Amino acid sequence: MIWLAAAFFAAALLYASVGYGGGSTYNALLALSGVDYRLLPAIALACNIVVVTGGTIRFARAGLTPWRGAMLLTAIAAPAAFLGGLTPIGESAFLMLLGASLVLTALTLLLSIAEREGRPGRAARWMPLVAAPLGYLAGLVGIGGGIFLAPLLHLTRWNSARAIAATASLFILVNSLFGLFGQLLKGGFDRLASAVILALPLLVAVAIGGQIGSLLAARLLPMHWIRWLTAALTLWVGARLLLG
Repeated sequence: MIWLAAAFFAAALLYASVGYGGGSTYNALLALSGVDYRLLPAIALACNIVVVTGGTIRFARAGLTPWRGAMLLTAIAAPAAFLGGLTPIGESAFLMLLGASLVLTALTLLLSIAEREGRPGRAARWMPLVAAPLGYLAGLVGIGGGIFLAPLLHLTRWNSARAIAATASLFILVNSLFGLFGQLLKGGFDRLASAVILALPLLVAVAIGGQIGSLLAARLLPMHWIRWLTAALTLWVGARLLLG
C-alpha cells in the first residue's frame, strides 16, 4: 500500500500541475496492483474529486470560469457520466477501454496543442455534441474526461486558455461526482465499504500531491517538462494494461 500511495501522490502532483485529475492513471495503478476491477472506477473518481476541487474553486474565485459555456458542456455530460457509472462492464472490456484511454491521454499531452486565442472557430459551436460521449466514458471507466475536452476546445478557439482550463476543471469535477454516484448505485453497499477502506490512504496521498502540484510544481519545473513526465507515466501504464 505504501508504494501505491506514493504512486498516487506522484500522479496527482503531475496531473494537477497541468490542470487535470488523473483518474485514468489511478485506475491503471490499481489494476496493475491486482485490485478488483469493479472497485477501480469509484476509487479513481473519488481521487479525481479531491484533486480538482481546489483548482475549480480557485478558478471561480479568480473570475476565470466562463459559466455559461462551461455549465452547458457540464450539464450535457453529467447525466451521461451517471449512466456510464451505472453500466455493467466485463473485466477484459474495462481494462482494454482503460488502456486505450490512457494512451489517448498521453497523446493529447505529447501533442501539447497550442493555446490559440482569438475569435472562436466555426467548430466551437459543436462542442456540446462531444460532451455526452466524454461524460459517459468518464462514468464508465472512472475518468473525468477533461483531458480530452480541453484539446478540442483549444483547437476550436472556444475561449481563452485560462477559461478552457477552468472549464476542464469544472467538467472533471462534476462528471466525477455523477459518475461516482452511478458507480455506487451499481455496486451496492458491500462494494462501497470495500472501496472506502482501500481508498482512504490514497485519498490522503492525492490530496497532498494535488495541492503541491497546483501550487508549486508548475513554478519549479518548465511546463513542457511536466507535460512530458505526465505523458511518459500515462503512456507506460496504458501500454502495460494493453499488452498484459
